[in-house]
Amino acid sequence: MTFSIIARCEKTGQLGAAISSSSPAVASRCIRAKAGVGVVASQNITDPNLSQILIEMMQYNLTPIDAGHELIKSTEFIQYRQLMALSATDAPFVFSGEHTLGTFATAQGKRAACAGNMLSSTAVPEKMLMTFEQSEGSLASRLLESLVSGYHAGGEEGEVHSAGLLVVDKATWPIVDLRVDWSDTPIEDLQQLWGIYEPQLDDYIVRALNPTISPSYGVPGDL
Repeated sequence: MTFSIIARCEKTGQLGAAISSSSPAVASRCIRAKAGVGVVASQNITDPNLSQILIEMMQYNLTPIDAGHELIKSTEFIQYRQLMALSATDAPFVFSGEHTLGTFATAQGKRAACAGNMLSSTAVPEKMLMTFEQSEGSLASRLLESLVSGYHAGGEEGEVHSAGLLVVDKATWPIVDLRVDWSDTPIEDLQQLWGIYEPQLDDYIVRALNPTISPSYGVPGDL
């Protein structure tokens, strides 16, 4: 019931993910990232705990592929899961269990991977990956562009209702964590939300790191 991308920016080292689904609040359950460590998507009858386990394994210097294989060997119900993992340095890991729902597919490059289930076509992840690899700009914008291309390539078999965009950089918190938890047009809404947030992103980082030089937005009460 989901299609997604995880990726690493070669220039900045940022890690991030974008995701959409017919289910509500997909981003809150399915994508996780930790700065300097990795980014993970856990989807298809989702177990959010698997994302955290994979990130912790990568934090202790296991490659995504090694971490993924260890998880597969030791996890109950793993054949119901679809997983992707990418570290700050290594190639991605992708996995679709034999009980993955509906039409499903994955695609992977050196610094990105895409996966989906209940898809309208197995070509969706490959289209998303191609779009990402040919795109330019910030990682967040490229991830969102990839998600849009997956939607226009057919996306999920049914109507999507939630979407999310997540990026980590050098700070301990995500510099981008935008979510549309229920809407008839979640990807369009996410694009609009990113358009509002992108010009202010750096200012919010400055506000956290050094409030003495942070800018004012001129809202009531903000002097």
